[in-house]
Amino acid sequence: MNGGNGKERIVHEVAMVVPKRIREEEEEGDCVEVLVTELKKRGMVVDRVVGLADEFLKVAAPWETLGNAAAELHIRKPTRLGIDLPFEMQGSEAFFRQPDGSLFSWFERFRCYQHLIYGIVNCEGYDVTLKLDGREFCWAAGESLVRRLESEGVIKQMFPLHDEFKRKELLQNWALNWWNCTNQPIDQIYSYFGAKIGVYFSFLGMYTQWLIFPALLGFIVQMVDFGSLQFLVLPSFFVSIILWAALFLQFWKRKNSALLARWQINYLVGPSQGYRFLGMEWSSLPFPKDFIKKIGNERAQEKEAYQRYEWFAYRKRFRNDVLVIVSIICLQLPFELAYAHIYEMITYDAIKYVLTAIYLLIIQYLTRLGGKVSVKLINREINESVEYRANSLIYKVFGLYFMQTYIGIFYHALLHRNFMTLRQVLIQRLIISQVFWTLMDGSLPYLKYSYRKFRARKKKKSEGGPSTGRIQIASRVEKEYFKPTYSASIGVELEDGLFDDSLELALQFGMIMMFACAFPLAFALAAVSNVMEIRTNALKLLVTLRRPLPRAAATIGAWLNIWQFLVVMSICTNSALLVCLYDQEGKWKIEPGLAAILIMEHVLLLLKFGLSRLVPEEPAWVRANRVKNVTQAQDMYCKQLLRSMSGEFASLAKTQQEQQQQQRQDSEQF
Repeated sequence: MNGGNGKERIVHEVAMVVPKRIREEEEEGDCVEVLVTELKKRGMVVDRVVGLADEFLKVAAPWETLGNAAAELHIRKPTRLGIDLPFEMQGSEAFFRQPDGSLFSWFERFRCYQHLIYGIVNCEGYDVTLKLDGREFCWAAGESLVRRLESEGVIKQMFPLHDEFKRKELLQNWALNWWNCTNQPIDQIYSYFGAKIGVYFSFLGMYTQWLIFPALLGFIVQMVDFGSLQFLVLPSFFVSIILWAALFLQFWKRKNSALLARWQINYLVGPSQGYRFLGMEWSSLPFPKDFIKKIGNERAQEKEAYQRYEWFAYRKRFRNDVLVIVSIICLQLPFELAYAHIYEMITYDAIKYVLTAIYLLIIQYLTRLGGKVSVKLINREINESVEYRANSLIYKVFGLYFMQTYIGIFYHALLHRNFMTLRQVLIQRLIISQVFWTLMDGSLPYLKYSYRKFRARKKKKSEGGPSTGRIQIASRVEKEYFKPTYSASIGVELEDGLFDDSLELALQFGMIMMFACAFPLAFALAAVSNVMEIRTNALKLLVTLRRPLPRAAATIGAWLNIWQFLVVMSICTNSALLVCLYDQEGKWKIEPGLAAILIMEHVLLLLKFGLSRLVPEEPAWVRANRVKNVTQAQDMYCKQLLRSMSGEFASLAKTQQEQQQQQRQDSEQF
């Protein structure tokens, strides 16, 4: 949809799955017919498609319908005056448009769809009887029709639909455009998938571009013999890599803020979530209604109650974090050490590959179990928002993966101090991990899709009797229905599929950074892997999966803190590797070389945290635009206030003059 400029293109962006009618004759009060009628009354366009076993309702909302819904929701949008105001249809031209020219983002449109669909209520004042193939149930007065149909199993699913025109355009310009290795149409990705996915691919592209420098440097260090200066090569490479990583994360913050400014998304840096919305409404705060009623209106009582509630929430989160950490140490650590010890005892490389593959399969089950436990713990926490809850789950699950991925490598590096074995382990992990994640991203969704199509065809064939022809699935919406959703592999609790992709990047970054001195060539392997990752992830989103649900977050969230943690860990681990490398006898004496390594470690830690102050987190033009917008908003408010005050004073003066004139006329008469 183009937002009202020119001829509007109607796009069906949401689909609902309902049962196919068994009886051919239409009965009075049919719930599907009532649903279609009510959707049309709300101003939506409905297209009905009959599939093999179900019927699909494709729903589209014209621009006027979306605008009215946005006005009812009081969606705040940036204006050309530099301030965010609730949307109004009459002043639609004053609001900024999206990069694709539309007035509403994908996240805002989906909110409007939900409001329109779930806002269908029974306004008759009495219960209405609905029917479906001989089954009857009541639609109570004031009840949401869609929620009632969902509870009765009439509406099986509701999911977003791909826009075929934009999907094919992205396939050509992005997924199949192999000539541009790291350049991506970020604005198109943002417009189609939302801010969170757009930011992720922007981060992936920038990370891949920045990997060119350490890849070339690592290739030179690995392949070139520097003779008598060889003992200085690894420390110099180590220092360069740490400074590179610290600068990369700081410049990513700058790029992230530039993206948000370009997309007109107002965020501020916060201490806990990384970023949070400007202008948070009172109703969105994470306090239950009964709690707000109890605190009363006294300011001292209110302050004390909120402080007590805040510390209670922190205590519950701290307790859950301690439980996860203790469980990892007591339950998972012995298993990881046993694997590392068995790996050290095996002499054949082929058996080592098989052992690593079996280990990764077992780990997937253990991690899924740990993820479910983490979800149950988080459900007992008090979180400010959906994104805050997701970040808390990311921290806990990443702790499991961190132990699984690196404990065996630590075992080889620090206990056995066998650098040849350590290098073999790193190569095997990088290769096996890449193959594993590629199979997970590419083949698993396709296998799920093929299996669901096979079941639907088999069921249709059994219902229709013997048939020699092949049953075809012609409708695009039914093919979308068979595709899997974009969710995390550890379970549907993490509905954001970016968890797997972000986890893969974080584990790769930790492996190449924390053991950079042992295998400098790993950066080149990571760069090649990421170029492939961009295209495979794009194909996965556009071809093999449903269109993801839009998310409000516009940063990488908790993953930025995890990457910062991995940089600090890499300073410590590489310093330990250098100590092991230069202290062949294992006496650990504080000789000039070892002392220099310890000093270098502390200096790098200071530089890492110092760079966060030296490099601003947002570009100068972003700050200038924000100051300009604030100044314009203040001037506009001042002028409006001055006009209103002048009008009030003018009307007051006019009233006083009229009163005085009336008094003079009365006095002349007497």
